[in-house]
Amino acid sequence: MIKFYYHTAPNPAKVALLLEELGLPYEVVPVDIRRGEQHSPAYLAINPNAKTPAIVDDGTRVFDSNAILLYLADKHGRFAPAATAPLRGELLSWLMFVASGIGPYSGQAVHFNHYAPEKLPYAQHRYLFEADRHWGVLESRLAGRRYLLGDDYTIADMALWGWARAIPFIFGEQAWSQRPNLKRLLDEINARPAAARAEGLRERFKFKTDMDDEARQAMFPHLARRTA
Repeated sequence: MIKFYYHTAPNPAKVALLLEELGLPYEVVPVDIRRGEQHSPAYLAINPNAKTPAIVDDGTRVFDSNAILLYLADKHGRFAPAATAPLRGELLSWLMFVASGIGPYSGQAVHFNHYAPEKLPYAQHRYLFEADRHWGVLESRLAGRRYLLGDDYTIADMALWGWARAIPFIFGEQAWSQRPNLKRLLDEINARPAAARAEGLRERFKFKTDMDDEARQAMFPHLARRTA
């Protein structure tokens, strides 16, 4: 059985969605990142980068959310074009676009606007601008297309879904009025039974929610180096 190392953040949500879409049996291992459990020696042996998610699949360790999506989709032959299929390049391009652009810029926009201990207008503007630019690429891509690759629902859409749920937190409650194509896709995926089950994991496990000194030190370890 797959062991799935989980937190409620956007990246683990992608993997939860695919596990549920595939109907695979899995055991959830909660990792409370605000308590620093991602830095434990046991977890670092699975993911040396101290991030969630990760999986262990019959002894095979896989970390980084989009790597897990690709590994599972290829292994089970669903939700991804085959390696020799014409759309394989499109899949890899959009999957990596989410991994290298959407996630990092959205995450940094959230950090500098919600969690940074000091307000830095340059950083706030830069990351919000780049997050908005990257989401704008996806908004344009989805104009006239049901999914990122066209008619087929794939792991690229699941990767997008993980982060799209956070759009109002990134940009504010008015954000959807400017992104109707993204909202349409989010609503369609949310209506899938697998998405409801993936979201249900939030209720099964209780994680720390306070952003106190313990949480800041666990999630932003650079702060310790800065004050040393």
